[in-house]
Parts: sequence; structure tokens; C-alpha cells
Amino acid sequence: MFRRKLSALDYHNPAGFNCRDETEFRNFIVWLEDQKIRHYKIEDRGNLRNIHSDDWPKSFEKYIKDVNCPFKVQERQETVDWLLGLAVRLEYGDNADKYKDSTPDGAKNTDNAAKTAEPLINLDVNNPDFKAGVMALANLLQIQRHDDYLVMLKAIRILVQERLTQDAIAKASQSKEGLPVALEKHILGFDTGDAVLNEAAQILRLLHIEELRELQTKINEAIVAVQAIIADPKTDHRLGKVGR
Repeated sequence: MFRRKLSALDYHNPAGFNCRDETEFRNFIVWLEDQKIRHYKIEDRGNLRNIHSDDWPKSFEKYIKDVNCPFKVQERQETVDWLLGLAVRLEYGDNADKYKDSTPDGAKNTDNAAKTAEPLINLDVNNPDFKAGVMALANLLQIQRHDDYLVMLKAIRILVQERLTQDAIAKASQSKEGLPVALEKHILGFDTGDAVLNEAAQILRLLHIEELRELQTKINEAIVAVQAIIADPKTDHRLGKVGR
């Protein structure tokens, strides 16, 4: 339970420290006072350093009172944890310049995640090469032009993700086998007076319905794509922030 604090203090055995081992515990307290806390003057540490003395527990009890530890001698784990916390604070105070620019691992991961989530954040949208490249892609993919090149690039990304992935291409390449249709079950709604013409009209009507369905599907896809672009917060690179 003390590994992280012991590691931060460069203790020689952070993973194997056992505060229940009396000899190891006493040696640890001496090391902590000598190397990190240094509450006593060197000449006043004699009783604490004499770990083989029968009076050592009394010396330790006096020590934790002198450093204002809120726990009692019997609460060994809590006392050790508190002393380690004190040592870490003192260590930081002695080396403030060393640690002031340090970034916690969690913060680094958060920054990396943010960069991954918004890969377009560092692009120079005013670069002529960037504009030319976006325009060439938009023309190639037949995407509607927009005054904001970043918006066009996001539209390109959506199209590529939804239509040009390997799965999407494989699915589009699959041949569609038609299903047999019983024309007699579909009412035409009018009579031309000619059985052949009636049948042709029924076929044309079914084909028209299929075209309408495909058109509706494309309209729905377009709506989803537009909503995705509109819902995406407007990025103002000049201000260096994201927001509407």
C-alpha cells in the first residue's frame, strides 16, 4: 500500500517493504528521518538510530509527537503512511524547481487523447497547399464546396469513413439478386385495355417504387452527414479554442 510513495522517495525496496517486521520498520524510520524528513538535528537522532535499544519504542513515540503525527504508535500502517506523506511534501519543497514543470501521467494521457480525438486542431487552414488539397479531394469525391475549408475536410472525412472503408466497398460490390415478384398480387389501379400493356405498367411502377426507396435512403444519409457537421463545434484556430 506504500509502494508509490516509497518509489517517489527512492526507497531501496518499495515493493517488498514490510512495516510489520520490527527490524525493517525501525531501520525504515531511521532512514526516513535521516534522508527525507530531517526534523531533528543530527546530534539529536541518537536515540532513534539505536534500533536495538529496549527504549526505542518510547523514542519513536516521542518522534511522532514531535512531528505532529495525528496517529498513535499502535496504528502503525496509518503512522507510516502519514510519515511518507510528510516526507513527500518535504521532498517536493526541497526540489520545487525540479518538479514544477512535471506533468502527471494522467494529464499526459488526457492531452494525447484530446489530440487523437481532434486530429484537425493543429492544421493551418490558411495554407494555400492545404486549401488546394481539400479542393482537389472535394472535386474528386463530388462534395459540395464550402467557404470554410475545414468544414469541407470534415465532410470528406465523414464520406471516407462511411463509404470508402473496406467493409463499405465490399458491401457495395456485392451483386444484388432480384427476388421473384408475382405481378398479379400488385394492383395497377387502372386498366389500359391491353393485358401486355397492363403488365408493362405494373413493372414500371414497381421499378419506380424501388427508385424512390433508394432516393429516400440517400436523402437520409445526406441528412445524417449534414447533422454530423452542424453538430460538430466550430473550431476557431485564431483564438486557440473550441466553442460556438
